[in-house]
Amino acid sequence: MVTKPFTFQGKELEINFSTSAPGSVRVEIQDAQGNPVPGYTLDNCPEIIGDEIARIVSWAKGPDVGELAGKPVRLRFVMKDADLFSMRFR
Repeated sequence: MVTKPFTFQGKELEINFSTSAPGSVRVEIQDAQGNPVPGYTLDNCPEIIGDEIARIVSWAKGPDVGELAGKPVRLRFVMKDADLFSMRFR
């Protein structure tokens, strides 16, 4: 799933999700044209597994996305046997 371009405020991406035992969620941040933002690619996002109401997404460089706040971005969610209920920046 890929979102339409939007801007956000905050420093962390929080998701409410549920996966099966073999399932997972990964998140990529893209620029408004759909190009992956270096440091926030799928390869930089470890698989997220479980059932959580408020999980902070992290990449290899950590969870802080504050440097992208106020800039137009898209989020790409790659889900395997998973449900995504909501997401927000805080």
